Amino acid sequence: MHRVSPKQLTWVLCFLLPCVMLLAIGLGAVSIPLLDVIKTLFPFLNGMNIDNFGMESTHINSSIEKYQAIIFSIRLPRVLLAACIGALLATSGALMQGLFRNPLADPSLIGVTAGASLGGSLVLFFISTSVFFSFDFTWLNRTTLGSAVLPLVAIGAFSGGLLAVWVVYRLANSQHGTSVATMLLAGIAITALATSVTSLLEFMADNELMRRISLWRMGGLDGSDSMSVAIAALMLTIILVVLPRYNQALNALLLGESEARHLGIDLEALKRWLIILVAACVGIAVALAGTITFVGLVVPHIVRLLIGPDHRFLLPLSAATGALLLVHADLCARLLLAPTELPVGLVTALIGVPFFVSLLRRRNQYGAANQ
Repeated sequence: MHRVSPKQLTWVLCFLLPCVMLLAIGLGAVSIPLLDVIKTLFPFLNGMNIDNFGMESTHINSSIEKYQAIIFSIRLPRVLLAACIGALLATSGALMQGLFRNPLADPSLIGVTAGASLGGSLVLFFISTSVFFSFDFTWLNRTTLGSAVLPLVAIGAFSGGLLAVWVVYRLANSQHGTSVATMLLAGIAITALATSVTSLLEFMADNELMRRISLWRMGGLDGSDSMSVAIAALMLTIILVVLPRYNQALNALLLGESEARHLGIDLEALKRWLIILVAACVGIAVALAGTITFVGLVVPHIVRLLIGPDHRFLLPLSAATGALLLVHADLCARLLLAPTELPVGLVTALIGVPFFVSLLRRRNQYGAANQ
C-alpha cells in the first residue's frame, strides 16, 4: 500500500468525514436535500443566497422547518454517536495493537468485547429480575436505554471488559514477553465463556427481554439520543486528551519490552493504564451501541500501512478513520435493505472478516518467504 504523510491523510479525513456525515444525515427513509441539511444545521446561512435554484425563500424556510425534527431528533444524534463510537473502537484497537505489538490484537478478538457484552447483559438481567427495581422495560426497545439504567449498563460493560483484558494479558504475558498465540487462544476461550454465560442469561430471561438483549448485542445505533452522544463524546474527549502522554512510551515499546525498560519506560504502569483505557472505551461503546466488531482491527491496520507505526499520528488518525468507517457502515445498514434496518454490527463484521482473512494470509505468506 502506498505510503502517505500524516498531514496528507489528515487533510483527506478532514474533507471526507464531514461529507459522509452530511450524507448520512440526508439519506434514509425520508431523503432530505443536501442544501436543506446544511441550512438546518447552520441557520446563519439562511440569509445567504446559497444556490436557491430559483426557489422562493419562504418555500425554503418551510422545507427547513419540516426537516428540523428528523434531523435534530433522529439523524444528527445517530451520526454523532456513530462517529464517537467508531473513534473509541478504533482507538482501542490501536492501543491493543501497540500494547501487544501485533496487528492481530483487537478488542473483539481477544475477548474484551465479549466480556463487556457479558457485563452489560448481567446488569440488564439482574435489574429485570430484581425486586428492588420496578422499571418498565419498554425502555429497552432499541430507541433508548433509559437515563436511569444506562450508567449501570456502562459500569457493568466496563467491568466485564476490564476483567477480560486483564485475564488475557496475564495469560499471554511472561518473562519472555507477550505470546501472540497464547493471546489469541486466551481470547478465544474468554469469548467462548462470555458468550456461553450471556446465552444462559438469555435462556433464563423471558421472551421479551431475551429478544431485546439479543438485538442490543448485535450492535445498533438507533438508540441514539442526546445523553448517549454526550457520554460517548465525553469519553472520546478524555481519551484524546490523555493519550498523547503515552505516545513516546508506545513507540519505545515497538522496539521490545527489554529495550523499552532500558529507555526508562515503566512498563507495568503503562500496561495497567492502557488496559484500563481500553476497557473504558470498549465498555462505553458496548453499553451505548452493543457489540460492534472488527472496527478496532481494520482501522488501525489500514492507518498503520498508510502512515507508519508512529503513535503520535497513528492514534488520532485512527480515531478519525474509525469515525468515518462507522458512519459509513451505519449508513449502509440503513439503506441496504430499506425499509428494514440491519444491525450495524453485522455490517462491520461483513467488512472485517474478509480483511482479517487476508491479513492472516499475508502473514502466512510473509512467514513462508522468510523460512
